[in-house]
Amino acid sequence: MYVLVVRPPLPGEVQERFEEITGGKLIEGYGLTEASPVTHANNIWEKRKLGSIGIPFPDTIAKVVEPETGKELENGEVGGELIIQGPQVMKGYWKRPEETSNTLKDGWLYTGDMAKMDDQGFFYIVDRKKDLIIASGFNIYPREIEEVLFEHPAIMDAAAVGVPDEYRGETVKAYIVLKEGATTDEKELEKFCRERLAAYKIPRIYEFRDSLPKSLVGKTLRRLLEEE
Repeated sequence: MYVLVVRPPLPGEVQERFEEITGGKLIEGYGLTEASPVTHANNIWEKRKLGSIGIPFPDTIAKVVEPETGKELENGEVGGELIIQGPQVMKGYWKRPEETSNTLKDGWLYTGDMAKMDDQGFFYIVDRKKDLIIASGFNIYPREIEEVLFEHPAIMDAAAVGVPDEYRGETVKAYIVLKEGATTDEKELEKFCRERLAAYKIPRIYEFRDSLPKSLVGKTLRRLLEEE
């Protein structure tokens, strides 16, 4: 059995399809350069949870807090930032004291990822703090929208970003890559999303592309899409 540990966000549809095709097991985990580089993972042989990054590694402590106050959130509560302590956490950025002080606070690494923890100690990444979309005062997490879009049978890849809106402040734009030979349009996608998302989360703009910008490890670069 092959096992691959990947960094979130990993759409559930992708994980299920990978395991169906390969017969292997796809294990979702979490890490970042500042924690060299892994802090969480699902169990390989024991209990794992779809959509979760799993539990902290040995000697690693993690919790979800309000970014401004550092107050720890209740289990299941969304809207906090994941912070970490452990032997793998960096000492600081080389010759960048201001950035170091913004990232390391009282011995904790502030990851910049919005997260939640359930009653069994499994953590879930909601989205990057910097990717949060605020429309008419509502917080919208792009990952939630992307998960819904991935469920559509015609879609191979998708990304959601916030774009300026005179009335709402920001609104949701979806970038879509279709599977080879598949067809759909904005009207059909709007109906599909309306059946699965709250009204304020539904993308107002759709753009179809041949591909989306990716990092070297295959992560969609939302920031490049926003800059366009």
